[in-house]
Amino acid sequence: MDFNPCTKHQLIRKSVREFAENEIKPHVSDLDREARFPWEIVEKMKPLNFFGLQTPREYGGADLDTISYAIVIEEISRVSAALGLCVTVHNSVGIYPILKFGTKTQKTTFVPDLAGGARIGAFCLTEANAGSDAGGVETHAVEVADGYVLNGTKIFVTNGGVCGTILVFAVSETEAKKGLASVFIVEKERPGFSVGEIEDLCGMRANPVSSLFFEDCKVPHENLLGRMGQGIKIGLSALDTGRIGIAAQALGIAQAAFEAAASYAKERQQFSRPISKFQTIQNYLADIATEIDASRLLLYRAAARKDSGQPFSAESSMAKLHCSATARKVTDLAVQIHGGYGYSKEYDVERYFRDAKVTQIYEGTSEVQKLVIARSILSQPS
Repeated sequence: MDFNPCTKHQLIRKSVREFAENEIKPHVSDLDREARFPWEIVEKMKPLNFFGLQTPREYGGADLDTISYAIVIEEISRVSAALGLCVTVHNSVGIYPILKFGTKTQKTTFVPDLAGGARIGAFCLTEANAGSDAGGVETHAVEVADGYVLNGTKIFVTNGGVCGTILVFAVSETEAKKGLASVFIVEKERPGFSVGEIEDLCGMRANPVSSLFFEDCKVPHENLLGRMGQGIKIGLSALDTGRIGIAAQALGIAQAAFEAAASYAKERQQFSRPISKFQTIQNYLADIATEIDASRLLLYRAAARKDSGQPFSAESSMAKLHCSATARKVTDLAVQIHGGYGYSKEYDVERYFRDAKVTQIYEGTSEVQKLVIARSILSQPS
């Protein structure tokens, strides 16, 4: 077991950090304040393959390993968690299910535009009565002669306001009786598809989260992903992968807050000396550094298991659970170290604090991650 990053991973981190610092960071505060999606930055990201990180080269992607993918998401999120969210959701639950469950025709039809960033991907599972309960989907799909007609509403859709290709979970009359859902690929141009108002959220404000409406939205038979009734299987597989991305996002937030807190502690003077000289502050920083390192090891373990073809569901849940808790703890302590300034929008730690909380909610709440982990433990032979 080698804990030293290879040259490739070091170069990826260096190049992504340079891009994030130079092209994203100068605009982050304005984007957060205005709740604006940065199309101008997205255009610069497209030729760098940020939207096809793990997509095979034959479809126009970078074909990166999962540890490299996690590093990219961490480094983007260290500067802009909202943009990191866009990229990870697009890659992990937007493209990945098509690559794993799609036909050759679906891959050649949909993946190149997604991998090149011409279309932003979205994953539509959550509804008013279905979130953690994936079996509670009420959006309906009725089969007709030349396809399926979808009716329903999805809520809190990441990338919803800018999505171009959407994976939609819906039930048919037959499958609903079995408690099963199916997944349909929907292009934004389909009649009957519309976007609701952008949500005014606490954090991740540069990501256009919205409701999506499907009113007699018709898709052809070839837009069914996998088989009818396979939605839960597709969803769980996508979320296992997605949780690695969200863990990396949370880790990026925590790293940024740690760096800000350590820097401020060295500069801030109280009682004629830097507050970094006080044992309480030193204890805070020691706890933060330890939690971040533990989170990174859990994250990279999950990524390595995925790359080696081993089961990684429990490991990705552990990584997501721990990284999101770490982000919440670290940002709270970073604000505390900054004192009154930490509560001011003039300092980045205020934004980190707001952004961190939702990492414990989306792609499966922390409570759901514990259920996944416990199920794995209890399924093992005594």
